Amino acid sequence: MDLYDALHTSSTGLAAQRLRMNLISANLANVNTTRTPEGGPYRRKEVVFEARSRAKSFQDVLQSRQNRRPADVQATRIIEDQRSPIVKFAPHHPDADEKGYVALPHINVMEEMVNMISATRSYEANITAVRAAKDMALKALEIGK
Repeated sequence: MDLYDALHTSSTGLAAQRLRMNLISANLANVNTTRTPEGGPYRRKEVVFEARSRAKSFQDVLQSRQNRRPADVQATRIIEDQRSPIVKFAPHHPDADEKGYVALPHINVMEEMVNMISATRSYEANITAVRAAKDMALKALEIGK
């Protein structure tokens, strides 16, 4: 693996974790949102990642397998939580139905915080990999002095 491959793989990981953090932030910001433009309470969102090869042809696939080239991380889709909303009795809430119940998003703040810590650690690991690649490149340049 060369320097470009290391930097490119880490940069795709950084972009993926940034997207994950944005979705987690949106989930936490909308934990009490009972009304959306689509109707009903906010639905929790989560990103699905996939490892993708940069190979374009069959020969490229064989060479990347032989050279053990790393795959890139790509967000393939963003899914919405399909669980039913949490129903809470709050007769004075403006979005309460005629029986006094309000539909709230099915978001667990603790789960979102754990996901945020995980995304932060993954982001930091990719930053460390970029720094290590940069340091190795600088050391290689110093050899020539």
